[in-house]
Amino acid sequence: MHYYIGIDLGGTNTKIGILDSQGNVIASGGIKTDANNMIRTLEMIWEESKNLLKKSNLKEEVVKGVGIGIPGPVVNKSIVTFFSNFNWDRNVNLKREFEKISKIETIIENDVNVIAQGEAIFGAAKNKKSSITVAIGTGIGGGIIIDGNLVSGNTGVGGEIGHIKLEKNGKLCGCGQRGCFEAYASAKSLIKEAQNRLTLNKNNMLYDEINGNINVLEAKHIFDCAKKGDKFSLDLVDYESDYLAMGIGSLLNIINPEILVISGGISLAGDILLNSVREKLKLYTMPPALENFEIVLGKLGNEAGVKGAAALFYQKDQQ
Repeated sequence: MHYYIGIDLGGTNTKIGILDSQGNVIASGGIKTDANNMIRTLEMIWEESKNLLKKSNLKEEVVKGVGIGIPGPVVNKSIVTFFSNFNWDRNVNLKREFEKISKIETIIENDVNVIAQGEAIFGAAKNKKSSITVAIGTGIGGGIIIDGNLVSGNTGVGGEIGHIKLEKNGKLCGCGQRGCFEAYASAKSLIKEAQNRLTLNKNNMLYDEINGNINVLEAKHIFDCAKKGDKFSLDLVDYESDYLAMGIGSLLNIINPEILVISGGISLAGDILLNSVREKLKLYTMPPALENFEIVLGKLGNEAGVKGAAALFYQKDQQ
């Protein structure tokens, strides 16, 4: 049997998994990422990978490939144009650098594209020819798959759906532009909207839930209170679902996928958000795009990055 190594490279922590050919994680671990030293981080990743193989009674020879999910744009599944939140060099051929260390063929891809690939191969979009995965957390990322293939684009920014424009000269986004999808519908932007409203209205369950300390507010507080019927929080869910539906509607009109998968922290809201988005999509989507279409929550959870990274190699082997 062949095995794969999936690596989810994060700004603080890096997750590592040994997977079999069916996508099952048979061993997992991790390291603290050195955001200032790329080579040191790659060496630590390989050392931990070897430890996991040893614990699993597997030799390096059985590993058919290594997949790595990267927070940044990737060209030709090898060159990282820049690392988000890393003090590493630009335009690095990370594939080559890791292969020097591991002596095993390696594929590099953007981290959200990796999650999309994982959901397509092993998760919620399995057996679908076309899918979009929208990862909603601090920002909004996306992975687009058509006929089983990731759409990475000319310079690796294919799928950067968080920067679709929803408002002309709107809210400032972290990318430096205004009016982006991410500036309205990410977990971070929802929290900011809630904090602004709480400074004006303190007579609600949400304010009581956080004991009046708006600085500790998390998206989970909003959704928990909404599920309990708090009108203030339900209004925030309505705000969030409306902008989500607007951004997703644009994607559906362009890509017309069979399924859209919502992952990331905000997916923990569950049906209270998903049902609202489903209803509002009718306002922003051409009716034919909603025929034979599903919008669901991701299935891979915390293993999405590791499974998706391994799935890059799994997909290559099936072609």
